[in-house]
Amino acid sequence: MAQTNTQSKIELATFAGGCFWCMQPAFKSLPGVLSVLSGYAGGTGENPTYQNYAQKNYIEAIQINYNPELISYDVLLDIFWRNIDPTDAGGQFVDRGPQYRSAIFYHNEQQKKIAELSKKVLDESKKFTKPIVTEIMPATTFYAAEEYHQDYKTKNPIRYKFYRFNSGRDQFLEKQWGKNNQEKKSSSGKKLPDDELRRKLTPIQYQVTQQNGTEPAFKNEYWNNTKPGIYVDIISGEPLFSSFDQFESGTGWPSFTKPLEQKNIVLREDKGWFTTRTEVRSKQGDSHLGHVFNDGPKPTGLRYCMNSAALRFIPVEDLEKEGYEQYKSLFNNN
Repeated sequence: MAQTNTQSKIELATFAGGCFWCMQPAFKSLPGVLSVLSGYAGGTGENPTYQNYAQKNYIEAIQINYNPELISYDVLLDIFWRNIDPTDAGGQFVDRGPQYRSAIFYHNEQQKKIAELSKKVLDESKKFTKPIVTEIMPATTFYAAEEYHQDYKTKNPIRYKFYRFNSGRDQFLEKQWGKNNQEKKSSSGKKLPDDELRRKLTPIQYQVTQQNGTEPAFKNEYWNNTKPGIYVDIISGEPLFSSFDQFESGTGWPSFTKPLEQKNIVLREDKGWFTTRTEVRSKQGDSHLGHVFNDGPKPTGLRYCMNSAALRFIPVEDLEKEGYEQYKSLFNNN
């Protein structure tokens, strides 16, 4: 039997989010993460130390060794965004200065593409009232910090707890994302058993949502739908898109400039079709929905190209009886 070279599956992700003491714990215990190292990135000169890294223009950062078959880069990005203030260009929380600013260091062009799209989607979601200023730059040599900085939370639990509380980080994150923020890591919710999915879905719905299929262009239910309402996941019912953001793309599939609820969307790498694209999946249903491209109209410049078979349309007059009354106010003046 041929042996699998697990080492070839390991990839790197490098993020800067202020004090590395606080960034390391958010990733350390995730399934698929092998190690998280605190260190210095993005500067000039060799062998920076804690005493001189700022003078050499380095940033405090963490470098993650992970298995992409167990955890995807977009999930790591989601956790990164949920642990920083991406609108602060002058540092992070109580730590001020360029050596504490937030940044994403990409290790290949695919990471760059995913990071840029992730940043743009977050910015357009208006989750933050100020613009997202986190830098995205190519990874250069990463220097590990001194040993006493590694796993600082474990080695110095009392001092770490005191520092973290007084930094203002947790208070900001709870206000922005709610309690138990770090628990929101990837698609949650239990999937229905396969036999139940096959009974619930039509053959094309099953092929699209469960087998990453694509329905025929111009021969699907919603490609030219002009009625006001929202689109939800065909399996979980989670709200995904609104008719306000739908546009005629000429592709033959329903297309949108942005999601209705960004928290219900997961982005992943898709290396099929002789190229690499960005797949769109639902958070709770874990359904394959379609792909997102950077050729859409203003204001986002994005085109969420979806499969009708993955969606259920709820017209505005049915929102209340279907349990989506919170979205009815969106259509009151239209």
